[in-house]
Amino acid sequence: MNEELLAPSDTFVRRHIGPSEAEITAMLAALGCDSLASLADEAVPADIRPARAAAELFELRDGRGEREVIASLARMAADNQVFRSFIGMGYYDCITPPVIQRNILENPGWYTQYTPYQAEIAQGRLEALLNFQTMVADLTGLALANASLLDEATAAAEAMHMCQAVTRGKKPGFFVADHCHPQIIAVMRTRAEPMGIELEVGPVAAVQGRLAEGRLAGVLVQYPSTDGRIEDLRALADAVHQAGALLVVATDLLALTLLEPPGAFGADIAVGSSQRFGVPMGFGGPHAAFLSTREEHRRQVPGRIVGVSQDARGRAAVRLALQTREQHIRRDKATSNICTAQVLLAIMASMYAVYHGPEGLRRIARRVHGWAVVLARGLAGLGHELPRAPFFDTLKVRPQGRSAAELVARAEARRMNLRRYPDGAVGVSVDETTGAAEVAELLALFGPDDDDAAGAALRDRIVAELSDADVDYAPPLARTSDFLTHETFHRYRSEHEFLRYLHRLQDRDLSLTRSMIPLGSCTMKLNATSEMVAVSWPAFNALHPYAPAAQSRGYQALFGDLERWLARITGFAAVSLQPNSGAQGEYAGLLAIRGYHAARGQGHRAACLIPTSAHGTNPASAVMAGMRVVAVACDEHGNIDVDDLRAKAGQHADELAALMITYPSTHGVFERSIREICAIVHEHGGQVYLDGANMNAQVGLCRPGDYGADVCHLNLHKTFCIPHGGGGPGMGPIACAEHLAPYLPGDPLATEPQPVGPVAAAPYGSPSILPISWVYIALMGAGGLTRASQVAILNANYMAHRLRDHYDILYTGAGGRVAHEFIIDCRPFKKSAGVEVDDIAKRLMDFGFHAPTMSWPVPGTMMIEPTESESQAELDRFCEAMILIRDEIRAVEEGRAARDDNPLKGAPHTAEGLCGDDWSHGYSREQAAFPAAWVREHKFWPPVARIDNAYGDRNLVCTCPAVEDFA
Repeated sequence: MNEELLAPSDTFVRRHIGPSEAEITAMLAALGCDSLASLADEAVPADIRPARAAAELFELRDGRGEREVIASLARMAADNQVFRSFIGMGYYDCITPPVIQRNILENPGWYTQYTPYQAEIAQGRLEALLNFQTMVADLTGLALANASLLDEATAAAEAMHMCQAVTRGKKPGFFVADHCHPQIIAVMRTRAEPMGIELEVGPVAAVQGRLAEGRLAGVLVQYPSTDGRIEDLRALADAVHQAGALLVVATDLLALTLLEPPGAFGADIAVGSSQRFGVPMGFGGPHAAFLSTREEHRRQVPGRIVGVSQDARGRAAVRLALQTREQHIRRDKATSNICTAQVLLAIMASMYAVYHGPEGLRRIARRVHGWAVVLARGLAGLGHELPRAPFFDTLKVRPQGRSAAELVARAEARRMNLRRYPDGAVGVSVDETTGAAEVAELLALFGPDDDDAAGAALRDRIVAELSDADVDYAPPLARTSDFLTHETFHRYRSEHEFLRYLHRLQDRDLSLTRSMIPLGSCTMKLNATSEMVAVSWPAFNALHPYAPAAQSRGYQALFGDLERWLARITGFAAVSLQPNSGAQGEYAGLLAIRGYHAARGQGHRAACLIPTSAHGTNPASAVMAGMRVVAVACDEHGNIDVDDLRAKAGQHADELAALMITYPSTHGVFERSIREICAIVHEHGGQVYLDGANMNAQVGLCRPGDYGADVCHLNLHKTFCIPHGGGGPGMGPIACAEHLAPYLPGDPLATEPQPVGPVAAAPYGSPSILPISWVYIALMGAGGLTRASQVAILNANYMAHRLRDHYDILYTGAGGRVAHEFIIDCRPFKKSAGVEVDDIAKRLMDFGFHAPTMSWPVPGTMMIEPTESESQAELDRFCEAMILIRDEIRAVEEGRAARDDNPLKGAPHTAEGLCGDDWSHGYSREQAAFPAAWVREHKFWPPVARIDNAYGDRNLVCTCPAVEDFA
């Protein structure tokens, strides 16, 4: 019987891959090829193609249906045991308002957006991020906040680097109070060592002597501390400032609704996580961390800052501000290597604040603190020892009559998790979800027996005592200042109005739900619904990252599958899933190389060869890993200049640590000399780090481990379908050869020394989004993954073929083929028509498209990547838009349109501008709004006209301005 007849009706490959069989045949014919395999043979060098079949490499079954795969994942999830967590340590149960869960977290109109570099079509998300910055700035009492970081531990590490930058590297020391969360301390140790920062961890009392030495750039304290204590830190702030250092405070946003904010008692920088503002624990992530600081340090702030500017019509508009700080511009002089942030989660947290408002947040905080007070009273009444210092939600209990081990075991028997401190104490942290029954059960747990009747009596007494609990703090700890005073945080109290607000913002953004986003090197492809389903399952998103291992067996099975699959796909021996962004993956890969050299007595190797075409994160990551960047030239075809590489490798042979290379190249071609390049580096004692940004052209066709690389990172938010989320979350795990495996990122809570420390706060980075990639790989199978790469290459070559008569294609490989992306040259138009690449990008908005990657790796160009998920019809639509834009440029060149008044210079065109009475352009309103017939069916109206970037930087406003400015 025909096997195809009996195949599941919901197989996925045909849904993921955009072009139909007929379209694939037609595109191949246009290219003069007879099959996808023959086109791949032309594009990919023969000497790096694997000898074994893809199925043998991946060991994945083809043809599974979506229902079957989701059922398999559900069985895996069932092996996770979701106990009630009282562990704390910066991770808390919380309530995600259903209106936020369904309309943001589960909404492709929010999670399929790209980083808001094209601000005119990202106004909704940018306003939400401005809300986030306002929330953080208000609660921390500092003037300026960024638009999110990866997690609390890396935010603290970024603050340490920031202190070094502010003090201009003249103070090599940094002090961390030992009352900080252990994962924060661990990540900071990892970050400090390669950069030569003298990190000291000790009690706060010891800092005075260290300050007197004059070597400290900064001091980090936690407020409240990891054991729950709240201390008056004003005297410490004065002492730190007198020594010419900066005070960094790791803090809790919910606690700050009741406590004096760090900015008020002298903090220079505040960091923390916004997780408990409606974002599930997710076994560690993703969560939006934050960093806020004083206005004078704005140039040293890591990551992105959203600011208010104005558009061409003088209306308020939001954009990314001060972009000259970013790594893609400053490269090895960047303030950080941050590329992906946590935008989607920052938006969720900001909307949690909008939903509840200041009065709601304060009510939640008072309730949390109230239950902690009641619990403390009960525990003290049972004879247990508690510290006398004020607390917020966490109690460090020295049990009497029972050991910590016994209490933890008793708790687990009741499906509850407590924290064990190294000194024999037990930690209990309450949260937004805590109620009377749980507090009663905790008291029964700590009581002399398990008498249910006694537990019921306790419960009744607790409910009565809550109204009598003193939840107010006394000065100077009590907050006296207002927060979240902007009207946005007061306007949307009914769900109906709040829902409309969310959708108004969504409608101001362009996402993959509207059109293709053809960004080179960013791989904006289908994020299938079946891949996203498990993100909302409590079995995956309700676990604490430090819950006992026996409770996460489902996750461990999923991690094992992913690690094995990714190792087979890349040709490597080992994988770490910990890096929670691509830039973190780069950093972790370089740390592995550094650890390997050090273990062999060659720790002096610190020279890192990086092609001049590399993404800015590469040199920034190298510097963070303690390496010195040596630039390698590229030839006129965009390939690495092998002669220059050989010369530089020889020149630095005694100190050569690594080469960082992207493959296929950043110019969109498979370099034929890749094996020779790797051999040259190895010959001179170095290791080859491969940037996996372009892995979407390789899966099933070639493997980095086979052609000479030693380690690579994988952007799961590119090749493996985790959505970009408007600029995050991302995941950047690394795969490496066997000799580097011992130097993969370590455990954040390890008590013994490790070859390499952790790079993220949680052992597996952002685990709750890993099921997305697991489902994608399981659904595609070996054959589907290979076909996806083949079609990605086909789509790119087809578009290049269609556009080559209108734009110069800058780089091609052998036979004139490109890889999965290609670069068109827009530089000649500046001279011929006064048209710049920005003008083309803005005009594309009138067609309903996001611009391709602009001016990288070559200024004045566009890099186009269609991916395998776009149909031929969508490819043709984009090509037609680009061809019509070329005709508009030609009209200027031929004098039929003015150089300073044409549709490109006026773009993007808003509905308001087109409907006004003051139309004075030399082209028609119809040409402005509907440049192609099909635009009438696909029209996306840019909400603002072209934004004045310079104005926004000159007049920096990074929190919500007067509400009338957004009218």
